[in-house]
Amino acid sequence: MRLLTAIPVYNEARHVEGVLREVRRYADDILVVNDGSTDGTAGILAAERDLHIITHRQNQGYGGALFSAFGYAIAHKFDALVTMDCDGQHEPARIPVLLEALNQDVDIVSGSRYLRTFRQNTSPPPDRQRINHQIRTELNDRLGLNITDAFCGFKVYRASALRSLDLDETGWGMPLQLWVQAAYRSFRVREVAVPLVYLDPKRAFGGMLDNPAERIEHYRQVIDREIARQTAFHATCGACL
Repeated sequence: MRLLTAIPVYNEARHVEGVLREVRRYADDILVVNDGSTDGTAGILAAERDLHIITHRQNQGYGGALFSAFGYAIAHKFDALVTMDCDGQHEPARIPVLLEALNQDVDIVSGSRYLRTFRQNTSPPPDRQRINHQIRTELNDRLGLNITDAFCGFKVYRASALRSLDLDETGWGMPLQLWVQAAYRSFRVREVAVPLVYLDPKRAFGGMLDNPAERIEHYRQVIDREIARQTAFHATCGACL
């Protein structure tokens, strides 16, 4: 199986070299999406060997960076795509664990920081834990999902699943649009426990999303909009049969 490991990066000069050093122990083909970094990340990446790099001249957002990774994996005919963050929250040593769960009956393997407790767990910011709980509960209730972590970016996607997605949410709400489409497409999802690690609990989302009330309202709007879009699409397709 041809596997690509993709890492979206935005101003991660402090972490990117160390993360790549660890990822190389578990992955051969590595893609970094430099999403408009202005802190010296580009220079560090230029010094790395045997690395696929996509550079966004301007920041396109978390979802936008992942869209580039999805497109690259499809265009270069990889069979599966691992995605992980570059801020030290995701342990590269867990890559083989996620891959082991990607059998023929699974379309997406999603890391979950809430399936079990690890010795190295840290305390999450209370508002993030609360919002994750609220949003995953709403997703499960509305879509018949059974997920325990709505936002973990440590995932493995089968390429066939990537090709059927139609995502356009470029910001932090992208994982929620993904879950709605996964439900409507009957994707087979498996969660794998990963440590809950926050190295910088004060890290900001930016703009209005720094306000927890505004953030959860935005997330709910993303979910509502995508459910309405998928409902209309499936109704139209059904009428055409």
